[in-house]
Amino acid sequence: MPRALIIGYGNPLRGDDGLGWHVAERLRSLLKGPDVEVLAVQQLTPELMEPVSLAERVIFIDASAEGTPGEVRERVISPTSEDRVRFTHSSSPEGLLSGALCLYGRAPEAILLTVGASQFDFGANLSPLVREAADRLVAKVSASLLS
Repeated sequence: MPRALIIGYGNPLRGDDGLGWHVAERLRSLLKGPDVEVLAVQQLTPELMEPVSLAERVIFIDASAEGTPGEVRERVISPTSEDRVRFTHSSSPEGLLSGALCLYGRAPEAILLTVGASQFDFGANLSPLVREAADRLVAKVSASLLS
């Protein structure tokens, strides 16, 4: 069971939307070993409920259309309070935690790290402010898991 699961998500071909994916790819090369699993995905899908249920803690990383471009926000998240879990082609971090709890009897502690984004046009490059925020996130997550 990995101590920590990092899930960075977003479309790497839609500008800043790819922030989570890019950060996860960088963390994958830095954080090796059985205690950490890093996933870079384009969207959150129900198939992620099982790996979420197996981790001690999960760190979700995503771009956000809200907030100032380059602004990093951190929020503790927990399973949704909905009566049922929706199984669709995409989900939210809270939905994955709910599904993990419903299907596997366990939802780990989790946080969502978001960065305010400014451009979602076609292209593989992050905007300068979001690229700087990505560097800060890589350093922050690495330091928290290596200590």
